[in-house]
Amino acid sequence: MLTAEQLLAAQKANVETLFGLTSKAFEGVEKLVELNVTATKAALVEAAETTQSMLSVKDAQELLALQAALFQPLAEKTAAYSRHLYDISTATGAEFSRTVEGQFADAQKKFLAVVDNAAKNAPAGSETAVAVFKSAVAAGNNALESVQKAVKQAADVAEANFNAVASTAVNAAKTPAKAKRA
Repeated sequence: MLTAEQLLAAQKANVETLFGLTSKAFEGVEKLVELNVTATKAALVEAAETTQSMLSVKDAQELLALQAALFQPLAEKTAAYSRHLYDISTATGAEFSRTVEGQFADAQKKFLAVVDNAAKNAPAGSETAVAVFKSAVAAGNNALESVQKAVKQAADVAEANFNAVASTAVNAAKTPAKAKRA
């Protein structure tokens, strides 16, 4: 049986966790805002420079060369922006996952302690039911661990795919630029 002190302590821990997660969420939002402000400033400076360059173009050939020269850095900057965005969201998500996993592990320990206590105080003849219940809890824990491993593997595959796509996009942008120079 839970005492009032235990309930109060649990509630306090839950509130602290909530505020901690809220703080982490705001940190992620701040990083996104900072990234977007930096990207917007850079885009405005580059737009001014590009406009000046285009105004100084003398013929169509020079215009095509200028456009080709602008394409590769744009692809690289887009890939870098996407990478930063991915890093921010991944770091924020990882922080949430660590917190949730920690809370879950703590809750799981408490639950198993309650199950063990109930098993010790179970009436005679209920050993089979207690064993079945413990077995079901263990199977549930194993299933949860398998799901967590699968989610981690899926996240790793998604990151590898993201990196491959970003690299391919940057390389694709480099190829036409090199071909036009030759």
